[in-house]
Amino acid sequence: MTTKLGRLLLATTILCTGGVASAQDVTLTIESWRNDDLSIWQDQIIPAFEAGHPGIKVQFTPSAPAEYNAALNSKLDAGTAGDLITCRPFDASLALYDGGKLADLSGLAAMANFSDVAKSAWQTDDGAHTFCVPMASVIHGFIYNKDAFAALGIEVPATEADFFAALDKIKADGTYIPMAMGTNDQWEAATMGYQNIGPNYWKGEEGRLALIKGTQKLTDEPWVAPFRTLAKWKDYLGDGFEAQTYPDSQNLFTLGRAAIYPAGSWEISGFNTQADFEMGAFPPPVVNAGDPCFISDHTDIAIGLNAASPNADAAKAFLEWVGSAEFASLYANALPGFFSLSSAPVEMQDPLAQEFVSWRGKCSSTIRSTYQILSRGTPNLENETWNASANVIRGTETPEAAAARLQEGLASWYEPQK
Repeated sequence: MTTKLGRLLLATTILCTGGVASAQDVTLTIESWRNDDLSIWQDQIIPAFEAGHPGIKVQFTPSAPAEYNAALNSKLDAGTAGDLITCRPFDASLALYDGGKLADLSGLAAMANFSDVAKSAWQTDDGAHTFCVPMASVIHGFIYNKDAFAALGIEVPATEADFFAALDKIKADGTYIPMAMGTNDQWEAATMGYQNIGPNYWKGEEGRLALIKGTQKLTDEPWVAPFRTLAKWKDYLGDGFEAQTYPDSQNLFTLGRAAIYPAGSWEISGFNTQADFEMGAFPPPVVNAGDPCFISDHTDIAIGLNAASPNADAAKAFLEWVGSAEFASLYANALPGFFSLSSAPVEMQDPLAQEFVSWRGKCSSTIRSTYQILSRGTPNLENETWNASANVIRGTETPEAAAARLQEGLASWYEPQK
């Protein structure tokens, strides 16, 4: 009797141990280029997931941003990549999907929580397959020095006319550089200039999709007009703006020397620590009073499933959670300025971040016009738009000539524009 009982207890112990081990042995590894987020993942995001998913452990193993694409491709080819792949927007991730490296996630229930615009950066061109769960976007607008506005009696501008009246008032006073932006690095002129104000002219997704279809051209008025507006910025950027770099512009604003900063929301965390004055933000002013407003709410980061992962079920559980309201709130508040793409409302704790994200409630969202499909050829439309925007602001190329050059380049390789 004692022997039988001992064998029974031993068998029970083995079965129970085996059951616990199998439940606890699933460890997911995340590949990412956001190495600055390591502590946030380790201290906030992963513990929150693991608390609700016993038996699944998660490791966040980032690479240096500049090395990520090459390192990831090497790991995927060698079969050593992690289960979960952080996805850059558009062509880099699409190439991984087309190469069989990323799984189709169209069937995830959480995908219903994202709009077509949110998913567009991680879909096939026809929209039939989505291969990464959207995590966050960045929003464009203008950050301003509230002290400067108060001292000069300036209201937040709602229209282009209001905007230039404010700039004129700041310039006439002489205490502040009206606007902190340079053209040395070129990309800011396009990203925080043309792509910031442009959607109010080309009507966001309507114009962007028309360009892809070939029913609008870059020489049409909605695409030339923002260049004309940019050309007027020259008078408000301060002496030597042509040689001013991106860090120079950041410093001018955070040191209190400039009143307005054409911005991406990714600046929020850094500016919060560097500026000793209260900041506010406003969306790109509409062209005319009463016009509908549009914002560049640009898809930035997502996460997908390694098609060769041996832990696909556990990885899908994680991805469903990434699409949840819990993750949306956790991620957006851990990284102010990187806004959830989920349709679930998120209450932002940072007031400047809350101001940016509130624009979604009154303006239509779009993404940068050059990012989907239109920069796959040579000349590259994204890079050419950098140069054209900088030239127009410097006054070395007219808005019409810049638009004609971009159109000629696009038409040289993109069939719908020929």
